[in-house]
Amino acid sequence: MTIEPLRREARGLATVAPARPVLGPRAAGTRPGTAARPSDPPSQRPGPGAQLCVVLTEIADGDGTTLASNLRRRGAQRVVVLTRRASRPELTALLAGGIRGAIASSTSASLTRTPPPAPSRPPLPELTAREISVLSLVADGRSNRQIGEELGLSALTVKSHLARISRKLGTGDRAELVAIAIRGGVLA
Repeated sequence: MTIEPLRREARGLATVAPARPVLGPRAAGTRPGTAARPSDPPSQRPGPGAQLCVVLTEIADGDGTTLASNLRRRGAQRVVVLTRRASRPELTALLAGGIRGAIASSTSASLTRTPPPAPSRPPLPELTAREISVLSLVADGRSNRQIGEELGLSALTVKSHLARISRKLGTGDRAELVAIAIRGGVLA
């Protein structure tokens, strides 16, 4: 588990305005609910003792102690943790580790980390029967001329079919065309 800072620079942009804290001390002369800006003097910016709210999806077994020690190391003194799911021992570890409060919408005796779902591959574009037959012969290691002789086509027509397949599958490499077709279930 990692703790990412609430303020971070976006890729490609020089600077990004800092996020306003959920809870935080007011800088002198500011309205309630406003945060100190980078142009404000350092004396008016929230210090390491500022209040912090950490929002997590879940706190699995072993994460509570790690989270508390990381927050202590960063100098966060007044922290509240909000989470959707947590185990009771981890909530106890957070509170024992100096966290001011921890709120979970559901608790259990033990919570193992759920792995993120595997990204689904986009479906392959439709290939014609002729394109599939050309691709299967490419998978057999045949040249354009050999494929043309077997299918009764010219080598230039085979080259045209391969160019169309390449555009559909997004690659011009013959080996990668075959690999994509096998992974996609087009070729056995």
